[in-house]
Amino acid sequence: MLLYMSTGSPQAKSTPLHSVSVAGAVIREDGRLLAIRRADNGTWELPGGVLELTEPPEAGVRREVLEETGIKVEVEELTGVYKNTTRGIVALVFRCKPSGGTERTSEESTAVAWLTPEEVAAQMSEVYAIRLLDALDDAGPHVRSHDGRQLLKASA
Repeated sequence: MLLYMSTGSPQAKSTPLHSVSVAGAVIREDGRLLAIRRADNGTWELPGGVLELTEPPEAGVRREVLEETGIKVEVEELTGVYKNTTRGIVALVFRCKPSGGTERTSEESTAVAWLTPEEVAAQMSEVYAIRLLDALDDAGPHVRSHDGRQLLKASA
């Protein structure tokens, strides 16, 4: 994978600033998906958060899922890269399988649930539901952008 980093050269009009987050699309053997209801806004989302500066992405996923849900996971593969164009957040979503722990809430979650794909589609906003639903197929990793409310059409 080729990555480009801004060098802050004089030709650059501005240096993009992005936050990188990681999330776990945790899938049980029965096909149910792990979700949290966020404490700050009450929405249902995948467990995840900001990647620490020196932390590998897979370690960040394991840490965030455990912190928010009490569930330990094995990270399997990257299933999607999602950019919130309004807030400048790039989210890396990894398919995971549960490997231990017990469901519990945290300071960041008021509920933890194992949802069916149909429940995910009904209870989550499209920009978060698609992250879990993308993890169910083998066509990834998916790359999508959204403005915080709806998915944006890919430019040709």
